Amino acid sequence: MAGLRIQQLTVGPLEENCYLLADSESAQAVLVDPGDEPDRLLAAVADTGCALTGIWLTHGHFDHVGGVAGVVRATKVPILAHPADHLFHAGAADQAARWGLVVENPPPITQALAEGQTVTLGRFTFDVWHVPGHAPGHVAFIGHGLCISGDVLFAGSIGRTDLPLCDPSAMHQSLMRLATLEPATRVLPGHGVMTTIGREVASNPFLSGAARPIGA
Repeated sequence: MAGLRIQQLTVGPLEENCYLLADSESAQAVLVDPGDEPDRLLAAVADTGCALTGIWLTHGHFDHVGGVAGVVRATKVPILAHPADHLFHAGAADQAARWGLVVENPPPITQALAEGQTVTLGRFTFDVWHVPGHAPGHVAFIGHGLCISGDVLFAGSIGRTDLPLCDPSAMHQSLMRLATLEPATRVLPGHGVMTTIGREVASNPFLSGAARPIGA
């Protein structure tokens, strides 16, 4: 991954992980799940010396999209997301209000993602995997030894399956699919610390097959 810079920026009251990916050769950068604190995220992009070229979203829950409006207002970059999460995107402010929090609704999705597509940052290309369960339009970005997993897989745990439009059975299938990745694959989760597929297969009951999401 020479030339690919990865910075984890934990933002907002729910401590969501936004990832800044930057390609030093092309001087391009993307933000994955800018959930809050857009000014801080924009400053981090500026520090790389790269130009922001897009926003990639794993899913539309408010803690993952709350900073999108501020970033787009400043940069006019496209928003890439799966259309099955449209209701979450459109209702992010209402979602947050139910938690007593305030975020802006993001602008509309400008590029629809789907299973089998790829997304590109300079020289680096990532596969789009549709991994529903936590959210109907949840995707993961897979490539270059990385799995940007959003809220499907965490270190030692998984995302919730008791929220509106969750599907525990789909979540189980998504987890079993992620378990097929190479053990050395680094997992960049939406919350918490980085891990690897091998570590999770060995110790996470939801990836080892010892447990299933409630209702699956």
